[in-house]
Amino acid sequence: MDSIITSLFSDDSLSFFLQLTISGITLGAVYGIIAIGYTMVYGIIGMINFAHGEIYMIASFIALIGFSICTMLGIGYIPLVIILVLLASVFFTALYGWTVERVAYRPLRGAPRLAPLISAIGMSIFLQNAVQLLQGARDKSIPPVIESSISVLEIEHLGVHLSLIQFLVVAVTLVVMAGFTFLINRTAFGRSQRACEQDRLMASLLGLNVDRIISLTFVSGAALAAVAGVMVTMYYGSVNFYIGFLAGMKAFTAAVLGGIGSLPGAMLGGLMIGLVESWWAGYVSSEYKDVAAFTVLILVLIFRPSGLLGKPEIEKV
Repeated sequence: MDSIITSLFSDDSLSFFLQLTISGITLGAVYGIIAIGYTMVYGIIGMINFAHGEIYMIASFIALIGFSICTMLGIGYIPLVIILVLLASVFFTALYGWTVERVAYRPLRGAPRLAPLISAIGMSIFLQNAVQLLQGARDKSIPPVIESSISVLEIEHLGVHLSLIQFLVVAVTLVVMAGFTFLINRTAFGRSQRACEQDRLMASLLGLNVDRIISLTFVSGAALAAVAGVMVTMYYGSVNFYIGFLAGMKAFTAAVLGGIGSLPGAMLGGLMIGLVESWWAGYVSSEYKDVAAFTVLILVLIFRPSGLLGKPEIEKV
């Protein structure tokens, strides 16, 4: 028993745990950004946009193409490259988000709730297969954009390192979270969005353009997916047409865990899912890390359907 306790609290074990935690926070930050897109759309129309994961996947491909073009053009200043790729990804994925709302949701807004759900799943399958036909089924990769790392903790045999890309992912997530919190709570668009969330009919009677607000919500969610797509492409350096499904489902799990409709809840849920997945892969089995994430979803739906920070659902008008 003493030997087991000693091994658990040895320098190597603590270093391994801290390294897994850093990886989990980084991954959770990405899930959190995607989950905010889910929770924004759900908050305003009461529906889950199951095509959101494919929007994130498309953003990853746009980022990969953008980095490749910058390399061919000889643009070597990394901050400029990242900004250009991020702007291009946000622009094109925003168009995709707007299109999904116009094609898959707006014509079915007055239909039974099952109809737009099926339409969104169909849009997800369409986008996934369209990218597969255009880009192929094999993984696409790029050389590392940022390779440097810093030592977070170095005490005798204990060493914990943080790569600059991990730091960038977390920093960008914090900035995006702060920006969208300000947008929702302090701007006219945010007030209009919250009014449509509470009562779309009354908001329309008061002169708000509900269709435009819903479209802008989809565009905003797509822009968030673009940020996540660029960060993941830089982090892993490899993308394929299928990454949107798993990432989207895990982000949906994060949104449900935190409380669907709550922005802080989405980020909290994303961090928790990222940590569970990282710790499970490190200590149990990397092959079953997805099982751990979806087990969390099942447990939340059984024991706390409203999530950690969510409120009991009120039927939408």
